Amino acid sequence: MKKIAPCLLIVLFLSCSESKMSGPSATSKIVIESFYGKDEAALKANSTPQAYSNYMNTINMFNVAKKDNSNFKVLRDTIMGEVAWVKYTTDYDKTPGLFKLVKQDGEWKADARGSKDVSPF
Repeated sequence: MKKIAPCLLIVLFLSCSESKMSGPSATSKIVIESFYGKDEAALKANSTPQAYSNYMNTINMFNVAKKDNSNFKVLRDTIMGEVAWVKYTTDYDKTPGLFKLVKQDGEWKADARGSKDVSPF
């Protein structure tokens, strides 16, 4: 037992130290990768109807070679009640992107930004 306890503590420490995305950040990653990968089912499942319509109108304008790893990195994120904002970078684009997400039925969905929407960053 004395030999197992230190091993378990090390495994516990390593598993807790890994950076795992969840919530709006995880949804943002799914949406950006499904957009560039042209995965319409995943895009629809993780977007509001208006955002999905917008994505489908522009999806074919991008002829990006699918990459094994998008290198999605969250620069900043914030949750304000039922609305979240995620600023991110990927290997798909040289400039940082920004997602507005809303909580619907307990899940975060990418939403279309309106002209009156002001990003907190």
